[in-house]
Amino acid sequence: MTVPAFEEYVPASDCTCAGCAAQRRTAASALPMRYGGHPAAHGARRALVLVTAAGVVLGAGAAEAASTPGDRATEATGAARTDKTTVSADPADPVDPLDLADPEDPADPETPADDGDPLTPADPDPDSPQGGPGPLQGTGASGPPSSTGTTLRKTSRAAIINRAKKWVSAQVPYSMSKYWPDGYRQDCSGYVSMAWNLTGNEWTGSLAKYGQRITREKLQPGDILLFHNPANPSKGSHVTIFGGWTDYTHTHYTAYEQTKPHTRKQTTPMAYWTNSGNYVAYRYKGLGSGSSGSSGSSGSGGGLSTTAFPGAGKFGPGTSNKYVTQLGKMLVDRGGKRFYKVGPGPGWGDADRRATRAFQKAQGWKGKEADGIPGPDTWHLLVNGTGRGIPAAGSGQGGSNSASKFPGRGYFRPGRSNSHIDKLGKQLVKKGYGKHYLSGPGPRWTEADRRNVEAFQRAQGWRDGAADGYPGPETWRRLFA
Repeated sequence: MTVPAFEEYVPASDCTCAGCAAQRRTAASALPMRYGGHPAAHGARRALVLVTAAGVVLGAGAAEAASTPGDRATEATGAARTDKTTVSADPADPVDPLDLADPEDPADPETPADDGDPLTPADPDPDSPQGGPGPLQGTGASGPPSSTGTTLRKTSRAAIINRAKKWVSAQVPYSMSKYWPDGYRQDCSGYVSMAWNLTGNEWTGSLAKYGQRITREKLQPGDILLFHNPANPSKGSHVTIFGGWTDYTHTHYTAYEQTKPHTRKQTTPMAYWTNSGNYVAYRYKGLGSGSSGSSGSSGSGGGLSTTAFPGAGKFGPGTSNKYVTQLGKMLVDRGGKRFYKVGPGPGWGDADRRATRAFQKAQGWKGKEADGIPGPDTWHLLVNGTGRGIPAAGSGQGGSNSASKFPGRGYFRPGRSNSHIDKLGKQLVKKGYGKHYLSGPGPRWTEADRRNVEAFQRAQGWRDGAADGYPGPETWRRLFA
């Protein structure tokens, strides 16, 4: 029997003969899968398309290599197809007349202008963590900007520290744009400008010209530690006022600084928490003669302040001279104000003895070393602003009392929780050794307590087992002294 031909015949969908089934399979292979096409046929077509595309790309590359510059120029008017037809540019994307008139694109309004653009003058003061130099503002006496010169007002170390303490007491909020009623900007460089009593507000890039560079070993109260990053002043630039060493190892000092959230006085590692190696020490050029001492007067000349120890005979019952006055003023600057009801004077009194003894005991001295009569060591610490200050306390002795007795080592161990741990933590924070606390001290002993105690012990010059982070009687005594 002859098999009929079905080339032009549309097979019925319900016919079960071999010819109609073959025709339906052929028709299905030409359809996409979404319309019922066979997956295998779809894959074969995709492979064929990829092979064809690769051949077109390779052929086009060879043709381009053999083409002349004139042939390539014709590509600007359309894209050449394999059938030699030309496709015109998309009418939805017309050619910008500006592109034809000028080969360079017009300036993007959101793109910064070039440095040479006369409409955009260069900023003379880069972005920095403090305001730029300028005169005093608000109610403060107006002074010339720093760019007009470096006018120096005479001052003393005691005056610098006393001015710095005013902002600490007022807790002046940090701001790069606001000014305190005295006219100085409320940032780190404005704070130093105020303490040095400059005629205007400076910034970290201009403060150095008001000072003389010194080594860190020669730092004395009223000097500054300055870091200015000229590459990017907004990254790390800062300045602090040196208030004196906190221990004989000279690894920590009392820093007066303006920082967030407000002015603070805090024990700080030399020279700062970050970028320590970049800080440079400067001494104000306008210091008066004899200002290494702590004279409370700035108009009496250098005779009132003496750096050399005048001798033990100048102090004690029955003595009356300028050195007694100087001693009293230095003791007041170091926390001894509560001992004086009417202020220091030339006549030796019991207030002088008690204040001197409190200062001596704050250094950890006992017996004859804390007899209330200043010797060369006491005088040297007071004049140079070193050693520990007189602690705030209710008694006039500044020594131990029932609240500062060491409770015992057993209270400070992992897993323990008591009020002594809470008291220890708060005292560490008060002394400036609380940086390891993330949420503040509490009654439960934690690793943060141990690390803060260790930092305090190392600041005393102790090492190894003496600085294990667990308080003993001596750690406790010095911490609460």
